[in-house]
Amino acid sequence: MRSGNKVKKGPTNVSASLVWDAPQAGLAEPFAGWFRARGWRPHAHQLALLERATAGRDALLIAPTGGGKTLAGFLPSLADLARRGPKAKQAAAIHTLYVSPLKALAVDIARNLATPIEQMGLPVTLETRTGDTPASRRARQRVSPPDILLTTPEQIALMQSDKGAPELFGSLKIVILDELHALASSKRGDLLALDLARLRSHSPELTAIGLSATVARP
Repeated sequence: MRSGNKVKKGPTNVSASLVWDAPQAGLAEPFAGWFRARGWRPHAHQLALLERATAGRDALLIAPTGGGKTLAGFLPSLADLARRGPKAKQAAAIHTLYVSPLKALAVDIARNLATPIEQMGLPVTLETRTGDTPASRRARQRVSPPDILLTTPEQIALMQSDKGAPELFGSLKIVILDELHALASSKRGDLLALDLARLRSHSPELTAIGLSATVARP
């Protein structure tokens, strides 16, 4: 992959960038310490995506399985939430939406993401919402949502049909679209594009991040 390749804006007015090579800049604490404690060094594409998303630029990250693309996708959210500090009690809005084509993947990612959040002591709450989520929890999430909600395209459509959607998504900062190649060319992808446009109407400044290990035509 080549540094700086860009994909022209499509009909949904979402720009996408291939991010791969980037300078090995330092990470802020507690993230830098978390990497050091494990003997790891952040990948160039993780730092590049963090820089682009922090600047409010939509991006598509294509990285092989095992290349840390999921952590890359969440780093901008975690960094922003770390700067924010503990959530205000009166706040009733989602900060980040993670969208997966598979409900099982959303659950797995939530489980894996909880570990670094706990290890770094980040003031971040996260939950899942899938077709298996009890109605009582869905109702509670509408009035007391987590910072990060991991869900599926169908659930986003349902949430946006609620009269409280403008408040729920009014402070949305980031949408992470995982396994994007599985959605982009399907009817589910078309509906998700409409949902993303609706989300932008609630929060015009939100940043979209696409993740994939397999994209034939970026």
